[in-house]
Amino acid sequence: MRPQKYDLNDVMLFKGMAESEIENALTCLRAREASYKKNEILLHAGDRTSDLGLILEGSVFIENNDFMGNRSIVTSLGRHQFFGEVFASLPETPALVDVRAGNDCRILYLHIRSLMEDSACPDPIVDKLLKNLLFISMNMNLRLTVRSFHTSPRTIRERVLAYLNTVSIESGETYFDIPYDRQALADYLNVDRSALSKELSAMKKDGIIDYQKNHFRILVKTDSIHF
Repeated sequence: MRPQKYDLNDVMLFKGMAESEIENALTCLRAREASYKKNEILLHAGDRTSDLGLILEGSVFIENNDFMGNRSIVTSLGRHQFFGEVFASLPETPALVDVRAGNDCRILYLHIRSLMEDSACPDPIVDKLLKNLLFISMNMNLRLTVRSFHTSPRTIRERVLAYLNTVSIESGETYFDIPYDRQALADYLNVDRSALSKELSAMKKDGIIDYQKNHFRILVKTDSIHF
């Protein structure tokens, strides 16, 4: 049943669909809701899934955890974004990452594999869903590519500036919030937390950035900074 509290018309998967088509699609995709607490695992690496997850409320981290207990955050996803679409579309492929609740969240699971099999959905709805699903997958590929820009610089300062510059461009502002606390930001940038905190303090002292918790402001043009 479709959650009445949320308007799904601006969700990418349902782009170009009328209200009645969205209702029909949710039935065809066997929509079901689930709630999770902060840090709870939604999907483990190695699991197989037939569902993609639509974040109705809260946020999740896509992360890689190795056998030594080291965590690397691939990306953060928020309201009306998706996870698991690739693994849900490939029945024999296990998840290669963990999905963890960044904070308390509500998820709408959609049995996307129904679109690859015999579906009760009318063909026009299936066509729209598949087209939108392709866009969602392309957007995730872009996020993974962008992360490589943030982790490839050699120094912590360069990585921080690469990341903050991206957030600034996306938001159109020089003052913005990021979805990570210090540990999560360190895990995203693949750096040591203590070293990151030290570098952030140095960048603040140098007048490059200002920040308070996860609120950041870029004080100078990043292309004017010399290392």
